[in-house]
Amino acid sequence: MRILKWALIILAALVTGAVALGYTPDTDATAMRAKYGSAASRFLTLSPGLTVHVRDQGVRNGRALVLIHGSNASLHTWEPWVTRLQSQYRIITLDLPGHGLTGTNPNGRYDMESYVDVVDQVMQQLGVPHAILAGNSMGGGVSWNYALSHPEKVDALVLVDAAGAPSAKSRNMPIGFRIARMPGVRALAEVITPRSMFEASLKTSVYDPGFATPQMVDRYWELNRYPGNRAATLARFAQMGQNRAATPARLAAIKVPVLIMWGQEDNLIPVAAAHWFHKALPTSQLIIYPKVGHIPMEEIPDQSAEDVKRWLADLPLAATP
Repeated sequence: MRILKWALIILAALVTGAVALGYTPDTDATAMRAKYGSAASRFLTLSPGLTVHVRDQGVRNGRALVLIHGSNASLHTWEPWVTRLQSQYRIITLDLPGHGLTGTNPNGRYDMESYVDVVDQVMQQLGVPHAILAGNSMGGGVSWNYALSHPEKVDALVLVDAAGAPSAKSRNMPIGFRIARMPGVRALAEVITPRSMFEASLKTSVYDPGFATPQMVDRYWELNRYPGNRAATLARFAQMGQNRAATPARLAAIKVPVLIMWGQEDNLIPVAAAHWFHKALPTSQLIIYPKVGHIPMEEIPDQSAEDVKRWLADLPLAATP
């Protein structure tokens, strides 16, 4: 018993020391809105009292394109596409709850169903009856789930290294994702999130590690520490079991055109998942990018945006509202 007692004391001392040395406080919400907001930023109030950071850019009467970011990212990941597509489309981006400048959801929910509801409320508030949905990683999962829940509101889908394929196992999951899945460690992640962890995660997620610039690392690190986001991240990982998995039978209900875009060197969701989606979605077209990782819209913005533009131009989509 004495040995156990001293072992617990030593462990407590080590944990206390780690917290004292590695403690990283929340960022200041006002400072973050000033730094990472823009003239296009709006903050919509949704039910139940959730405030969501949204940008509505491009051609007001153009066809609507709703872009949904991935896990631990933000709407900033889509800015390269916004720059290249806004002259032809109305482009709506948003920070999902627990991400970016949105912060926590008052109802404490961060599962796919709740994210689908947030996207739908944003579209309703902005007067968008139907749209083309594009999602990266987790946002891809939100997109195909939205298409299943609201088929009448989806004109087409663009899945960019999307989540949801049942056999998609990461070859080299970034350290930040691994820590968030470790029950004994993740509680510390709410107060200890070193910048180096985000730098390592970003460099693992892209093909060229040099692509992860100091400015990009700062953005991910600082927005992750936006008040409430770290606790929301832990809650989201705990709620992952509530998400329904994709199956060929479920995806067969998606009848709209689908473009699947994937980085050949994706370390987070391997390219095998792209082929699984392509097989499960008969209406899909598949593009694989060599020497590209998990975020093609940022890694190769010119090519990926041009491919989307070309694909959409050939589709007989519904008339704009």
